[in-house]
Order: sequence, then C-alpha cells, then structure tokens
Amino acid sequence: MNPSSGDLAEAPKARSIYSSRLAALCTLVFPALLITATAGGQTQMQVYGVWHCYSDACSWASVPNMTTFDTDNHWIIARSNTSTSPSVNLVVLSFVDPVKLMNLTTDSTTNAGIPIGMTPSVISYFASKGIRVMMSIGGFSFISHWDKALGSNPTQLGINAANAAKQYNVGIEIDYEKSSNPNLTGLQKFVTAYRSVLPYDPTGNNQAARLTIDLGNDDQYLTALANYATTHWLSTSGPMLDYANAMVASQKTSISTLETGWQQHVQGTSSVPALAPAKLTGSVWLIGGQPNCNNYGSSDQATAANFVETVPSVLPNTTNGMLGYMFWAGGCQGNGTGCTFPPNTCEGGVGTGATDLNIPIPMPTLRQN
Repeated sequence: MNPSSGDLAEAPKARSIYSSRLAALCTLVFPALLITATAGGQTQMQVYGVWHCYSDACSWASVPNMTTFDTDNHWIIARSNTSTSPSVNLVVLSFVDPVKLMNLTTDSTTNAGIPIGMTPSVISYFASKGIRVMMSIGGFSFISHWDKALGSNPTQLGINAANAAKQYNVGIEIDYEKSSNPNLTGLQKFVTAYRSVLPYDPTGNNQAARLTIDLGNDDQYLTALANYATTHWLSTSGPMLDYANAMVASQKTSISTLETGWQQHVQGTSSVPALAPAKLTGSVWLIGGQPNCNNYGSSDQATAANFVETVPSVLPNTTNGMLGYMFWAGGCQGNGTGCTFPPNTCEGGVGTGATDLNIPIPMPTLRQN
C-alpha cells in the first residue's frame, strides 16, 4: 500500500444530526436496518479502517513497549477525551514479507514468518476495543518477494498465511502491487490454498477467514490484477475474497480524482468488468497535522462521504454505496509524511468522522450484494 464555503463544511454536520436521530429510532424499532441504510437513501458505511505502519515505516521489526505504543496510538482506540469509542473499526498491520512467511523464517526481526512487532499484545490492544485486526502481506517494497514466493511455492504461502491468521485471530490482506505481468496463476494457488484451510465466511464471525485484496485507485493501475480479481474472486455469487481496497494514489491527488478512480471500479472499463460497490472500499491519505487527520469538516472523507454512500451499482441485484473507507496510514508510513503520533494524532479527523458517519463498532456482517 505504498502510494500515493461554509455550506460544504456544514453539510456533514447536518447529515450527522439527521442520521443520528434516525439511527436512534432504528435501534429501538428496527435494529437490522442499521446494517444497510441511513437517511436519504444512503447506504451505511461498514468498513472504516486504518493501515498501521508502527514507528519504523511499516517494518514492525521490534517488539513494542506497550506503554509507549498506547501513548502513540490511543487516538485509535478512543476518538476523544470524553469518548471511549474507537476512531476506526479495523486496523491492518502492515507489512508481512511473503517470502519469509512462505519459509516460516525466524530471525532477529521475524518469528515464523511474522514481524516480531506484530505481537498478541498489539493485536489485543485493538481487538479488546472491538476493532477488527488484519495483517497485510506485501506492499510496494515487497513486489519482488511476492514474485519469488508465487513462483516458488504459492500453495505453501497460502497455507502458512491461513495458519498464521488462525494463530493470531486476524484476517489477511493481499497487497501484490505488480502492475505488469503479475503471476496470477500463482496468486490463484495462494487464494485456493488459503480457502482450503479457511473457507469464505459471509457472516464475518471467523476473524481469520477474512481475506481481502488491494487494487489500484482506478482500473488503469494493476489492471490485470483488477480484471482477474473482479472476475474470479469478488463476485457477489460465490466470492473467494471478502472485498477489495482501492489503494491510495499520490498525496496530491484531489478527492474528485479519487472518486473518478473508484467510479471506474464500480462501472468497469474496457479492460476490467464492473465491481459491486459492496465489494469495494476507497482509500485516502492520513498524515499527521493534515485535515484528514485533524479536521473532519475540511477532510477528504467528509467531502466524499455522499459519493461513497450512494454510488450506484451497474450490476443487477446489487446494492448502491461502497463499503467505506481505508486510511493510509497510522503510525509512521515513511515517504516524507508526518507520523500520527502526539501531538499530531487523528481524533479530530478520523474519530470525528466515525461519529458523523455513524460507523458501527464492532464491524457488522458485511453486505453480500
């Protein structure tokens, strides 16, 4: 995942008031409605997550001191000084080296293929607050490692990934950023092997059965991967993967351009078939000190909320509205960006957004159509 007016400011607040009142009524009378719909025909976001890069630019190469870890990341598990509700309902620990996982490597920074910083204590820190936890395999720096693993023993990689998911009680994300000639045969073997250990679970109750994939912000990047994943793994009938994340683009990409990219996934292109909005999240940058982090009213997630909640499906018997948002990234993602540690924590952007958008915590059963 290595990337990339006053009326408008008041709109999210107005929607929040109306939606909150409707949500309260639905909780009393029709609780199940909260899973699928809110005011104005909008579809309730269900995924609102953050990739997490620890303090070392996504290596997780040391065991965290949990007191320091809490100081750095408390904004994730508490969205304000007066609220104990988390700011997100998903944390994706990034990244796992696919070659080390295939080989179950144990060395100074790795334990049986998993970075030593991704400890049960870290997972429990989030999970105990109702936040779903996943691990991401790959990232831009590990493209060649994905190629090596997929060309060597993708079945073993899939089995090892599933076993690690069961051991840590986490989901797994595929982040294979090969834009030219990706090894789709090998990746299919990986997915098949994973599902042989952990079958697809539409309820989401089995944390380890959650298997997702990152695609490009639009269908112009990772086109071959998007075509294959959309065709073979992300259908609403017999899916192999739970959903896809449209990855972050350049930091300077406007929200209108991001929406155009998400629209490509939903509508399809000449090279990639249409994807049901219920199988897609959109991603935005999270940088300490910037609006997405500290000022929801001026943030990309506020500006794009109506689009995300209402984008129409072009496929029959499928619902409108994407699954939600992913943020890149908590911690220190590198590439010259600011960390999300004190004093640049993200309650005011991500946490306020969770309140305004009525994000369900814990994450509910995801829409399947």
